[in-house]
Amino acid sequence: MSGRLRVQEMERIILVTNELQGKKIAILLAPVGTEQVEFTEPKRAAEDAGATVDVVGIQTGDAKTMNSDVNPGETFTVEKTFTEVSADEYDGLVIPGGTVGSDNLRGDKDAVNFIHSFFEQAKPVGAICHGPWTLVEAGVVSGRTLTSYPTLQTDILNAGGNWVDEEVVTDQGLVTSRNPDDLPAFCSKVIEEIAEGKHAEQRSSA
Repeated sequence: MSGRLRVQEMERIILVTNELQGKKIAILLAPVGTEQVEFTEPKRAAEDAGATVDVVGIQTGDAKTMNSDVNPGETFTVEKTFTEVSADEYDGLVIPGGTVGSDNLRGDKDAVNFIHSFFEQAKPVGAICHGPWTLVEAGVVSGRTLTSYPTLQTDILNAGGNWVDEEVVTDQGLVTSRNPDDLPAFCSKVIEEIAEGKHAEQRSSA
């Protein structure tokens, strides 16, 4: 690689690394059952891009993740509860999957209200795997195109959404993916959408 090309490559890496410099993101973590890699990988990607990331959940303290929904994962710390934070404080939201974790979150009214407020404020939201269950509960999928773990297809269609089977789907600030295999594409698009800022059309389903 020539010296000029090496400098250009370094400039590209620095630009990507700093893409979310000064941005603040909330990532959700259920008390139990969040899919580990769908939590750790987006969090790492956002931090590597320069963002500050808060782990938000129903209660603070230890939260036990899962691998493939059936195998115990590692324990991580919920830093703030939904009653302690507001969408006003953040530039974007990430919702990991996990069957049990997503079910816990969609059953908590404070979690649902927190998610809904990001759409009201036209801020980017990323949800992967079973995470879109929370979007259905928040009433924000009507008229939107999204993907998810395949078994959520009927729930999304019944809520007025357009479900597609694609690696990653971006719809005016809403980013969705199907499963952990899609994480590279998911993380890249979430970072891109948050870097762009608010998307006015995000309010259309709020």
